[in-house]
Amino acid sequence: MLSTLNATDVRKNWGQFNDDVIRVGPRFVKRSRDEWAALSSEQLKAAFDSFRFKAEFSREEDNSITMTLEGFDLVENAETKDEVIDLMADSVADYAEDYIAQFTLYSNSPNRKKHFPYLMNVMAQSDTEAVKALIDA
Repeated sequence: MLSTLNATDVRKNWGQFNDDVIRVGPRFVKRSRDEWAALSSEQLKAAFDSFRFKAEFSREEDNSITMTLEGFDLVENAETKDEVIDLMADSVADYAEDYIAQFTLYSNSPNRKKHFPYLMNVMAQSDTEAVKALIDA
């Protein structure tokens, strides 16, 4: 197990700390009673890679397609499957940003607590196309 670094030492050697996180691997830091981890974007993607969304589709009476994601209260509707996936990717990205912005609220809500790793995977993506790729449709 890697040793935990002292926050004062990290602050004194900030540049080296960042280089080590990116080039060597994650680092763990302790400040008083608080502990935290530092990861690169690529390490974050790898850590949450298995958290993907399972899409469910239904055809409506007007021939449009409604899409939901298993375990999430997100619903989108569009004329085609591609359009509804585009809309859902945007909705998931918006929800991820909202979740992080209101982290204390959402992470303590029993019905939303389990969303965290999925939304971290979304936040680790570089663009909407990458978010769409997380949706198993």
